[in-house]
Amino acid sequence: MRWLMAAFYLGAGLLHLRSPDAFLPIVPAWVPEPRLVVIATGVAEVLGAIGLFVPQLRRAAGIGLALYALCVFPANIKHAIEGITLAGLPSSWWYHAPRLALQPVLIWWALYVGGVIDWPWRRP
Repeated sequence: MRWLMAAFYLGAGLLHLRSPDAFLPIVPAWVPEPRLVVIATGVAEVLGAIGLFVPQLRRAAGIGLALYALCVFPANIKHAIEGITLAGLPSSWWYHAPRLALQPVLIWWALYVGGVIDWPWRRP
């Protein structure tokens, strides 16, 4: 589970860093310095992915990625409600509804692979 999450966030982070302007349409209007924020999210994703593999940083990386998933939720909501088209992503509710519904799962997953929580599976 840790490898999969790290691969997901590493890929997403590199995409945010390579093409920050592509994500600007979904950044809520109240976010200051949107381009800088998109770049910062890319850095956070890459560092979080790397941190999952450093035992001394794993817990902090899990908490950081969980907070990241919580903080980007408004952008995901805007993306869905306003029907904004982003290259390479579907624009239908068949994509947006599961994505929004699974955001809490991403938060749990980050906390789990970071060793912050062990629910529902107890570690020996």
